[in-house]
Amino acid sequence: MSMRKMRVIISFMALLTASAGVGQQESIFFRIRSPTKTTITAFGANGTLVWTSVATEGITCTVQRAVSLVGPDNWVDYVQHAATNTVMALRLFDPVPPTGMTLVPAGSFQMGDTLDDGGEGELPVHTVFLKAFYLDKTEVTWAKWLEVREWAVTNSYDLETVGEGKTESHPVQSVNWYDCVKWCNARSEKEGRTPCYTRGGSTYKTGEYDDIICNWSAQGYRLPTEAEWEKAARGGREGNRFPWGDTISHSNANYYAMSSMQWYDTNGTDGYHPSYSYESLPYTSPAGSFAPNGYGLYDMAGNVFEWCSDWYGDTYYGTSPSSDPTGPGEGSYRLIRGCSWNYDANGCRAAARGYDDPHLRDFNYGVRAVLQLGQH
Repeated sequence: MSMRKMRVIISFMALLTASAGVGQQESIFFRIRSPTKTTITAFGANGTLVWTSVATEGITCTVQRAVSLVGPDNWVDYVQHAATNTVMALRLFDPVPPTGMTLVPAGSFQMGDTLDDGGEGELPVHTVFLKAFYLDKTEVTWAKWLEVREWAVTNSYDLETVGEGKTESHPVQSVNWYDCVKWCNARSEKEGRTPCYTRGGSTYKTGEYDDIICNWSAQGYRLPTEAEWEKAARGGREGNRFPWGDTISHSNANYYAMSSMQWYDTNGTDGYHPSYSYESLPYTSPAGSFAPNGYGLYDMAGNVFEWCSDWYGDTYYGTSPSSDPTGPGEGSYRLIRGCSWNYDANGCRAAARGYDDPHLRDFNYGVRAVLQLGQH
């Protein structure tokens, strides 16, 4: 569809949300781009945008956001959603989300490597629709891990010595897939939620097994699916290499710069992040040290890899369901996403897929968790 035929309706209704600065507020504006006439009719206090469309068949609307109305380049994609009715309502944000989490709105996105940077495992690029969900704003910190772990070990979980962290504000690391799943169950039980993961019909608390079942409709915490992770990492942007754009430097993330080898690494010097390297020994940065993406999520590139729920399949994208995919039914490795302080810019790409033995505890590996919409 050419831009000549594209109608753009701008919402002049601003929402106020807390910005990164303590005590500060910022106005955020939304508009809808559509190949047919579309009009915004309401913007609810609960973050729900309502609009009308003169046609629905084959129509996909793109909601865009901006923090300023000065200049067209301020508008960036936020979410895509098919027009299934002449009147549409989509919740874009939650003014009172679960503590430390943010809402990733329902909608479609292009999953995979659109820029020919990766391998065959990131292809084919395919459209995925996901229901809305909440995601931890930052990687789980060492302090949060310890808080839940202390409760867990008094309630029959075998997590007593699991995990490490540089300080309480840094992400937990050296946790394997099973540790993270059990920790999610303990976090759920601690808050009076129904745990998502079971084995043999009982809440999964001990051991390391491959027959763990996830109840996707349970109200507890769980690991994000690979598709949820990638959509969240993109922050609503379509076709960009990273959560913020197409180039990277140490101002964006904690990673190992190799600007002499990768053109999109514009750091200028190679090596570990200078702010997080003591006498040549690199380490994690405090959770939330860099600017958030469009969904208000921090460190979706660099710092530590994050475990996802899925088994890894190198050809899975060719057969993946188009709605809410949960990965292959079996495998040998689990997905990790997001890169770490110890890896280069190529691994920081939103499309980059990593995988490893779920039994492995590595100082590059951490976690963040999901809640389903409405379950708080």
